Amino acid sequence: MFTRRRFLVFLPAFATTARSFASFPLRKKKVPPPAPVFVYFGTDTGKGVGKGIYQSRFDPASGQLTPPVLAAATAMPSFMAMSPPRNGQKRFLYSVNEVNDPEGTVTTFIQDSGTGALSQVGQVSAGGPGPAYISVDASGHAAFVANYAGSSVASYRVLPDGTLSQPVDRIDFKDRQKFGVRGPNAGRQDLPHPHCATISPDNRFLLVCDLGSDAISVFVIDHETGHLTTSDPHLFSVRPGSGPRHVAFHPNSRWVYGVNELDSTIDHFLWTTTSSQENPQGLLVNANFHVKTIAPDFPADKNTAAEIAVSSDGLFLYVSNRGEDSLVVFSIRPKDGHLELVQRISCGGKTPRQFTLDPTGRFLLCGNQGSSTVTVFRRDAGTGKLTGPIQTLAVDSPFFTMFA
Repeated sequence: MFTRRRFLVFLPAFATTARSFASFPLRKKKVPPPAPVFVYFGTDTGKGVGKGIYQSRFDPASGQLTPPVLAAATAMPSFMAMSPPRNGQKRFLYSVNEVNDPEGTVTTFIQDSGTGALSQVGQVSAGGPGPAYISVDASGHAAFVANYAGSSVASYRVLPDGTLSQPVDRIDFKDRQKFGVRGPNAGRQDLPHPHCATISPDNRFLLVCDLGSDAISVFVIDHETGHLTTSDPHLFSVRPGSGPRHVAFHPNSRWVYGVNELDSTIDHFLWTTTSSQENPQGLLVNANFHVKTIAPDFPADKNTAAEIAVSSDGLFLYVSNRGEDSLVVFSIRPKDGHLELVQRISCGGKTPRQFTLDPTGRFLLCGNQGSSTVTVFRRDAGTGKLTGPIQTLAVDSPFFTMFA
């Protein structure tokens, strides 16, 4: 019989055993390393070396890229976008072909999910020469192209087979009553030059940076038809001669940062929208804050700012400089979104036209068009700082780098 007296006798033994189990290290389940992912490089085929889009595998554990192989031969793939991921559905890669023929083109490729190989399945008009940017909306129903040389923006329906329709809209930015006058830089602002077509986080609006007119236009998107509002687009002016190039949204969807190519600056805007279904509006308000991307002693006329990106946690902003050949890190103040310089580091090559953060946020890949290299930097999530390059990969005149 187990009496109260016996319980008191055995109590110290029970306590000792319990302490032993508590101090015994539990075996933690091993977390498998992230699987390698595909990376695509668009290259400058006009120099006679690059053949089109190249593909590599990226190891998110080590930050290493495999040697690139040709994924698809195509002319001047300067910017690319992927169709939204859908369970069990094939994915499509859309690439502009930035040729200066009277009509540039947009090419659709289907991706082999096992090998990453690309097969061309369609090609349509870009709605003008020199297409420099493409985006696909989150529903996967519409796509938008900015034609830098053609002074226009084109919109498309995504057809059931994944290819693009012919343009359903072609918006001519030479209309000064709608899109403003040219900027003061005669050499670069002789015409309107739409340089990006960025979709807002809520998937309702399209923001277009016009380098030639120092303005950002906002259009309303009709996802089912691909049409854009054209009768009264909202126009937001930037400083004369700044040359807006690209914009990046903060994860809070309230702050927008614009990089200006010509004067190497970053502007901070406040973004707000109306909930009206009949007359939706997206509005930019200048926060009256801008910073230089180059060092104070670097000649402004020797540099053009290029790419901009915000980290997924919203704490840091990154920008690249062509001329100074640098990557610059800014911290983002949580209270007001203003930027503070954290680091200026060499890009590890020449002419860093574009860069991208990997899906884990632990690495940054920089495409150096002038030195025909892609450099990989390790990123510290706590400080935002970059170290490296930890790898330099030979890629012929890279225009664009994209994870998929």
